[in-house]
Amino acid sequence: MKLRVATYNIHKGVTGIRRRPRIHDVRFALEAIDADIVFLQEVQDRNERLAGHPAYPSGTQLDFLATGAYAHRAYGMNAAYPHGHHGNAILSRQRIIAHMNHDISDHLLERRGLLHVVARCGRGRGREVHLICVHFGLIKRSRLRQAVFLADFVLREIPARAPLIIAGDFNDWQRRVDGLLRDRLGVEEVAAASAPARQGSSVLDWLLPWRSSGDVQAGVARTFPSIAPWLTLDRIYVRGFRILGMHVPKGIAWARCSDHAPLIADLEL
Repeated sequence: MKLRVATYNIHKGVTGIRRRPRIHDVRFALEAIDADIVFLQEVQDRNERLAGHPAYPSGTQLDFLATGAYAHRAYGMNAAYPHGHHGNAILSRQRIIAHMNHDISDHLLERRGLLHVVARCGRGRGREVHLICVHFGLIKRSRLRQAVFLADFVLREIPARAPLIIAGDFNDWQRRVDGLLRDRLGVEEVAAASAPARQGSSVLDWLLPWRSSGDVQAGVARTFPSIAPWLTLDRIYVRGFRILGMHVPKGIAWARCSDHAPLIADLEL
């Protein structure tokens, strides 16, 4: 069974400075990606300040993004404030049979969560696939503690032979979390698995040593900032899947949708 999955930080569906709604652009982007399962970060599922704006949809952001394309969805609220709340979400064309959000906040200034979903993929009874959507903190020590929580959670709660997809915004531009997850969980990162090994080294390898992981030259999927992607903040890790390919769509049209570009992977279960 083949699946297309994507991870996308949508920046609450608004522009960075003027806070102008652009959730319609995000929905057009999801239609273009045409993924079976989408891992979303910074979904602002309620914003009373923008509720009356002519460009802002009625109802919740998640309902608006799912309309006509995704019959199944799950939302995990991470941060709440007087005019609304935001968190992680998963949209799926496959049946969602269970979901739970876990608070992995490391300090009061950054509210972070881990959304765990169990989907049943395929016809009939299908096969259970575990999906985890994360958005890690901006501080390195926080990210490492959150990665340890994630690894402990997977080892404790998810059967070792169960297919697994972990995706989201890891804010891991130094690739410290990357090595921890690979070593403890035995997962593959789609960019590294899709890239051919490079021969020799370059100036960038000397300036940016985190481009390498162990003895293997890692592939690179640059997703931030979307106007000129440079940092590898967004990742998709898999277990129990064959990685058929991955790509990051780029260009002005994508930069209008969010400050992150989406990361897309084609998988076979």
